[in-house]
Amino acid sequence: MENPAAKLNCPNPSCQAPNPQNNKFCDQCRTPLLKRYLWVLGPEIEAYKSGELIAERYLLVEQRIVLDTKPAIPPETPQEIPPSLASYLRLSPYRLHIPQVYGSITPSPRQPAANIWLLEASPVVCGNSLANPRKRNSDQQVQLLPELTSAWSKASALRQLNWWWQIACLWQPLSSEGVASSLLNSELLRVEDSIIRLLELQPDNKVAPTLKQLGQLWSQLLAGASPVISGFCQQLCTQLKNGQIKTSEQLVALLDQGLFECGHSQSRAYEIFTLTDTGPSRNHNEDACYPPQGQLCNELIYDHPLAIVCDGIGGHEGGEVASGLAIEALQEQLEKLPAPREQPNPIAITVELERAVCRANDIISQKNDSEHRSERQRMGTTLVMARANGHQMYITHVGDSRVYWITRSNCHQVTQDDDLASREVRLGYTLYRNAIQHPTSGSLVQALGMAASATLHPTVQRFCLDEDSIFLLCSDGLSDNDLVEHYWQTTILPILSGKLDLKTAGARLIEIANSENGHDNVTIALVYCQVTPLKETEQKVLSMPQLGSLPAPSISSMPTTAVVTNPSGMKTRQIPSKDSAGFPWGLLLGILFLLGLGSLVTYVLLPGVSRRLDLLVKEVSGFWSSSESINTPVPVESPSPPAPYLTEPPLEKPLAAPVPIQLQVLIQVKDNNVPLWKQENESVVGIIPAGSILQVTARSPDNLWLQLKVCSGGSSNSEVTPQEPLNTPEEQTNRKVEPTPAISEPQPLPASPPLVKPLVKPGDVGWLKEAEVQEIINPNFTRTPSQANNCSTTTDPISLD
Repeated sequence: MENPAAKLNCPNPSCQAPNPQNNKFCDQCRTPLLKRYLWVLGPEIEAYKSGELIAERYLLVEQRIVLDTKPAIPPETPQEIPPSLASYLRLSPYRLHIPQVYGSITPSPRQPAANIWLLEASPVVCGNSLANPRKRNSDQQVQLLPELTSAWSKASALRQLNWWWQIACLWQPLSSEGVASSLLNSELLRVEDSIIRLLELQPDNKVAPTLKQLGQLWSQLLAGASPVISGFCQQLCTQLKNGQIKTSEQLVALLDQGLFECGHSQSRAYEIFTLTDTGPSRNHNEDACYPPQGQLCNELIYDHPLAIVCDGIGGHEGGEVASGLAIEALQEQLEKLPAPREQPNPIAITVELERAVCRANDIISQKNDSEHRSERQRMGTTLVMARANGHQMYITHVGDSRVYWITRSNCHQVTQDDDLASREVRLGYTLYRNAIQHPTSGSLVQALGMAASATLHPTVQRFCLDEDSIFLLCSDGLSDNDLVEHYWQTTILPILSGKLDLKTAGARLIEIANSENGHDNVTIALVYCQVTPLKETEQKVLSMPQLGSLPAPSISSMPTTAVVTNPSGMKTRQIPSKDSAGFPWGLLLGILFLLGLGSLVTYVLLPGVSRRLDLLVKEVSGFWSSSESINTPVPVESPSPPAPYLTEPPLEKPLAAPVPIQLQVLIQVKDNNVPLWKQENESVVGIIPAGSILQVTARSPDNLWLQLKVCSGGSSNSEVTPQEPLNTPEEQTNRKVEPTPAISEPQPLPASPPLVKPLVKPGDVGWLKEAEVQEIINPNFTRTPSQANNCSTTTDPISLD
């Protein structure tokens, strides 16, 4: 009998036929076979031998490396996620560098102690496939990618700086999750050509790692540094070890300047091809693209080519109108960006890209409003956009259209969908492979045109280009069912070897999408970057800039936009100073006293004025308190958290506000004695006990309050007697003070509410400030199907028609 461990099942869910591992295509349906190698966490795998099939599915091919022989079947994902794995989920936007939790293997009689956890997208490769991708599916030894230390001396100057820059960009997000020591462990730092890949995450000790330690680690690489950057690297390490570089933002800025100078050592030529198709199941095309489809742009010997793909939402109600408006607005806005040959300010470019997206969003929203469209009648669109600037490629996205980065070694999805599944993963609620099994997992949490730009969170990333590569932008007509992962080697990779042109590859991708998916319109844009390096002897030796000479990453350096996280927000107004000599100070003090007294009376007696003043105070205090809050952890991740290539925020810039909680989401309360407020009679519905499951059903007009429905109560079933009187929401201890709600929204209780309040019961509905909801959410809560069924859906999230 043939050993079943030698068989690899077809990834096509409707086939799943067993195949020899050496096959490239399924013998039955000709689908490309998928070899998904997984890294095993912990020592439990040592109970098994190499070549053994674990749980009738996972083939142990090397120490701590297994092959999933049934990739079409979702992995086992227990409801309880260990706290040690939560950082992987919250860092999922950094998946290009950090592996993600795939699933687990149930304890067996041989190893009954604990689950065996598996990581996907780990730095694992088949033999020499990095050097010869055509051998990727042949019978070769599976091994880990090389360590940074072993690949360092063989790399170019630009790549060496690029590796350090990626580590610097990862320092802040990993520090916030308590795993920054992963960047100090040379065994965990792996490289795949130009990309830094972490083998796994290492928890920090009680004392958090410092940039001084990073400087000490980097000093060990100085002997192998390129002569072009040797002096630069030496001074950089010295400043790190001496504590002169105090923040990762300063480190990123220094490396950015070095990358800009080194970027001149290479020339880049671009080709762009776009194509769109209605598909076999639709009678009209809501997608749009730029440049116009079917035209090959192959004379782009400059540094700022542009490609855009939009997937319209709204069916016959105007999805195609929204996608067309978005592209027209983005073209107009991006013409104003600075010339790339000038010294670039990455923060300013990032802000301008966000601002352009928000402008497009405003245009579509205004058209929706003028036509009196509401809720699901509103037209909108997703967006993915690629724009090169010098040595870097800027990727911007909103929605679930995707961008893939293809090199000679691999294909990486570099955008994270703005859908419910990805959101639950970012919040640490569940594993991605489990989340996508839910029927509503693909529902969007944001898209252009659906709401005001104040609630839009476009994601901007940037990638350093030091090798030939291709960026594929596509709508979900192609990306659904992992078609790109299945076909990139046969359809896109040959472009890099000159065996296939962009037009032929684009037509094949459309054909694959229509034959394998066929449920939607499909649109693609291929951006092909060809890099020609100069000889190092012709390159200028890089000098280390002084910290004081760096461009200040402040709001004043971005005159068109006030706040990075809200590009359409208020602009900062400069107040000119005047000569104060001879000014009548007595008269001034008298006037100020009268104004202050009048303002106090107005604030107390006129609620409308007090609310507007509170909002203004919040804006100003939020802007200037960034230096104190830069190290304060954000309670909830953004719906589109910045990826590692997004420039880290400078000290002068405030942290992004907590992300608005989406409607229909189920949450679990972790704190006791939290009151739920009525809307009309300014009283308390009841006390929410810890462990209660709530559903978010509505949002107040000013987005400060959330309407909550009680799905199930907590562990207690008796009345609660607070030890102290219940105060108004603004006065509750350890709660962030928020502006007073509008008159039509729930109002604070009188100063002396009753001491005894009943507990809420299933079916109760009331209001609570979103800032307080953010603080009482249990981050480790994973909803179950039965919990989801306990609450009926009252508001549908955005979904593609």
